Amino acid sequence: MTGVLLAFSWLTVLPLRGPDTVDRAAGGRAIRAAPVTGIALGALAAGLLWVLVSAGLDPALAGLVTVGAHALATRGMHVDGLSDSVDGLGCYGPPERARAVMHSGGAGPFGVCALVICLGAQGLAFGSLAAAGQFAGVAVAVAAGRVAVVFACRRGIPASSTEGFGALVAETQSPWTGLAWTVPLLAAGAWCISPWWQGPVVVAVALTLTALLVGHCVRRFAGLNGDVLGAALEITVTVSAIGLAF
Repeated sequence: MTGVLLAFSWLTVLPLRGPDTVDRAAGGRAIRAAPVTGIALGALAAGLLWVLVSAGLDPALAGLVTVGAHALATRGMHVDGLSDSVDGLGCYGPPERARAVMHSGGAGPFGVCALVICLGAQGLAFGSLAAAGQFAGVAVAVAAGRVAVVFACRRGIPASSTEGFGALVAETQSPWTGLAWTVPLLAAGAWCISPWWQGPVVVAVALTLTALLVGHCVRRFAGLNGDVLGAALEITVTVSAIGLAF
């Protein structure tokens, strides 16, 4: 339960408090429980989307509003990580230079472009799912983003620094933990979309693409950090939502 509480404290705005002392063991438990926050946030997003569409709002606009609410519910951390990671990938120089750009505090043109495309695509895909009455697909996409975080923190992917969020959570997860979360996620994908095989295929493709992205970022930044985790989460949600909306 301490891992679940810390996961909600870290990854949401819900007023839940984790343990007073946070070390790598506590961080590992929180990442292991991260998909639980995805289930909760996914259910809230799907519910909000249903309410907005049922009230008569255009599905595309309802999707964009839902994406905004989702960002608020996570303090915008993952969105910030996406922007910083893309800015870091877009700069020249050694890994130290790329990490300095990521930690500069501002959003460059690459990061802004990534936010517009990624969040806009999420909103439109959510709207398409709502128009088709497939609100559960939104919940699956949001949960998939958190499963991607578990895979990103698996053993063999070191942190880029001895300090910060990445140092707390990098290499804390067994690959079996990610697989254990993937099985119910695939089952949920099969249940929420017709034909039944589309959901599992979309989820598998999204997690694979994100794993490739994380691998590239780790090479470029000489390790894993919190920004890369945020980028992996948001891109997984986007790819999953687009795939489920087909």
